[in-house]
Amino acid sequence: MSKTAIQSSRKTIEQHLLEMQAKHDDLPQDIANILYDISLATKMIRNSVIVAGFQGDSTSDQVNVHGESVKKLDIFANNCLIDILSAHGRFSYIGSEEEDDIITINSSNDPSYAIFFDPLDGSSNIDVNVSVGTIFSIYQSDSSLGDINLQPGSKQVAAGYVIYGSSVMLVYTTGHGVFGFTYDPNIGEFLLSHDHIRIPDSPKYYSVNESLYPHFSPNVQAAIDSFKLSQTESLSSRYVGSLVADFHRNLLKGGVFAYPALPTHPQGKLRLMYEANPLAFICEQAGGSASNGSEPILSILPANVHDKTPLFIGNTPLVNRFK
Repeated sequence: MSKTAIQSSRKTIEQHLLEMQAKHDDLPQDIANILYDISLATKMIRNSVIVAGFQGDSTSDQVNVHGESVKKLDIFANNCLIDILSAHGRFSYIGSEEEDDIITINSSNDPSYAIFFDPLDGSSNIDVNVSVGTIFSIYQSDSSLGDINLQPGSKQVAAGYVIYGSSVMLVYTTGHGVFGFTYDPNIGEFLLSHDHIRIPDSPKYYSVNESLYPHFSPNVQAAIDSFKLSQTESLSSRYVGSLVADFHRNLLKGGVFAYPALPTHPQGKLRLMYEANPLAFICEQAGGSASNGSEPILSILPANVHDKTPLFIGNTPLVNRFK
């Protein structure tokens, strides 16, 4: 049975990235620098998240491109990431869930990169102190694709997320395994805590909004029924409603997260570029898989930066039941 190794070392993310570069010739210095910049931005976001309860009304008067009310912390997290990531000329394209269009930057870096992120996933849960997170996805820019630079998830060179919960963790992959770092506020650093994360072979949970069960397709209903009625499996239902929190639990404990298509949302509700692709890359690197119900998430060619998709992600045998 595969288990995540819990490390007691005090290795910082910077030290870890230097070691990874020494081991892997295809991990350029730029990617290490980008990951370090992201860790810096998320430290700043973390400082705002932990005092959110003192800030009064969390809503702003803005609505994003998806028609959702934008929280004040959404705006702060979005601006923080854009400011830090655009400062060093490594990116030609920056795409955010909170921005209508891709931000194009005149980069002299060779190669240059494109990044897509959800600055604060699950932000509707801030007021009730449920875990939220930042999700990101990095590609090498391809000038032949024009100003939107959309590529399938299989072309990602790095992806990760930061979860702001009882502790703050950064989890990432560059295609050489999955690594987790826990933030130590005493020294202000992310320290390696989960080395070579592998999703456990024996899953524990399924995560789906079962209040929508009557609206699911018959094959999705059958998959959920199989989890509940199995005589050989012992799966418990756990659903937070914050994607990064549900995914993180299932990554460490084993399980499947499902957000199927609905009659009101036939293309699904989760964002391909900002949420599904980066988590799918991480999940596959950890030994799991991700699908939209008919094809692997990482094989989908996006038509628009805000494309949405159904998502089934986690242990492969459980994901396959939704096909």
